[in-house]
Amino acid sequence: MSSAVLGARNLTGCEHRLALDFTEHGDAAASDTSPEARRRIEAAQGHRDHVITTLHGFQSDRTPSDVVTVEAGTHRERVEQTRRAVEAGATWIFRAALPTDVERGRRGHAEALFRLGDGYLPIIVVNHRVTTLVNGERPADAPPPTLRTSPLWGWHPAVDATRSARSQRRDVMRLAHLTAMLDDLGWGTADAGARVGGLIGLDADCMVAVSLDAALTEYAEEFEHRHAIAEGSVPTVARRVGECRSCHWWTRCESDLADRRDVSLVVGGSQATVLQEAGITTFDALAAYRGDPPEDWPAAVPFADAIVSAASWVDDIPLVRRLDRPRLRRADIEVDVDMESYSERGAYMWGTLLTDNTDPSREVRYLPFVTWDPLPTLDEGRSFAEFWNWMAAERRAAREAGKTFAAYCYSQQAENRWLRGSADRFHGVVPGVPSRAEVDAFIGSKEWVDVFEAVGKNFVCPRGKGLKRIAPVAGFNWRDAEASGEASMEWYAAAVALDGAAFDESQRARLLTYNEDDVQATKVLREWISSQDVLELPTVREILTRRAAEGWVPTSRSV
Repeated sequence: MSSAVLGARNLTGCEHRLALDFTEHGDAAASDTSPEARRRIEAAQGHRDHVITTLHGFQSDRTPSDVVTVEAGTHRERVEQTRRAVEAGATWIFRAALPTDVERGRRGHAEALFRLGDGYLPIIVVNHRVTTLVNGERPADAPPPTLRTSPLWGWHPAVDATRSARSQRRDVMRLAHLTAMLDDLGWGTADAGARVGGLIGLDADCMVAVSLDAALTEYAEEFEHRHAIAEGSVPTVARRVGECRSCHWWTRCESDLADRRDVSLVVGGSQATVLQEAGITTFDALAAYRGDPPEDWPAAVPFADAIVSAASWVDDIPLVRRLDRPRLRRADIEVDVDMESYSERGAYMWGTLLTDNTDPSREVRYLPFVTWDPLPTLDEGRSFAEFWNWMAAERRAAREAGKTFAAYCYSQQAENRWLRGSADRFHGVVPGVPSRAEVDAFIGSKEWVDVFEAVGKNFVCPRGKGLKRIAPVAGFNWRDAEASGEASMEWYAAAVALDGAAFDESQRARLLTYNEDDVQATKVLREWISSQDVLELPTVREILTRRAAEGWVPTSRSV
């Protein structure tokens, strides 16, 4: 009999996290206890409740026995309600709870089960977008669309040329997990051509029909491997990956990695794997490495950067200059921009800081454009329009005065997403919102400068390129010791009483302070890059020259 029982969330993500969850708690479902984790869980539950209510409303013409909603109660009680609904042949079963399979080590639940033929297919609801609307006509040479969606009122999947998929592996694995459980119970659909699941995302405007034919094979292999980890028969070790940023085990793992001087602290996940397979497991060993890069080293990543980063860890150097004189575009009129969003619901704040380098008497003033209506809201379009038109007026005034203009952000991927997304959703709906073409023209211009990209071009960053890693090197520190993107999510939920959260108006001031500090940090950093102070940092050439003196010979494959 199995002792580890896995839910769908255990099938993806860090394997060491899975091992720690079961070793320390014995129950991975109970391991997320941070405020940020609770906030995500509560927001997701609120979204699921709303969608289930909507789906149930579409079935108002059906009999109560044909549309069953499993009521709250113990797990045993909810499983029994689900079992009775299945045996009665209900068409829809909402909030279905499946019996825990102790023998196989599986547990799961579905937001809905839909009867298809003699069995049921699972439908899940997630709190992120699963499709993107296709703008404009498809090119004549584009492959035919394959995404299949169904309206919410019934299961009628058909090819949908108006959307493209935004697939996430964890969603597919959860549907495969539930399908396997239904099959084991004898509740699955017997039609081999109907191995599908339903997926409803944040927009809740359709159900995506997810084909599970290939996924079920991958799932079986992944489940066996993950189950062995949870059982303790497959050992794992800490390694830094992207997931570490929000993991409740990170403090412990970071200490472990530092004690081991692990090479994953210096290079990214796939690069760390290549180095470890080549026997280079510590950053000391990497700093002392001689010769060509390992055979599978990614061609797009200069191996010299890894050597420099490792040497910087050894010598405690925060940044290394790539150039003798770092370069960053500057302008007469400069505006630092920082956007705040909540999950995928929208962008509620656009913070700005204007600096007029031609007029020292003009105040450097922080100006936020914000909506405190809970997202999603039409008022988001109003605040975005005010931001856009204020910035457009400053750009226009600069040109008319014969001055140059530049707007700066730190990592434009997020800002660009919501610049375009706001135009797509609100142009023609909310007065003053620009068209997508106007936004794209600005993003593609020299007047939109990504300081994050400039940092990557100008420096080797051994401890990461995040703003909160780099700005302190330039002398900037945040006023709120708890300031972070994750923490701001919790603050925002309280600031607008989102999804039933307790209202706390003081969190609005906290968010404004956090946003102001972010634009101030961007300004301080970019001005430091252009200053003489930055020349105190060593250069890559200096570090490699020193390494060469110690016996390391760079080759064409290294740089």
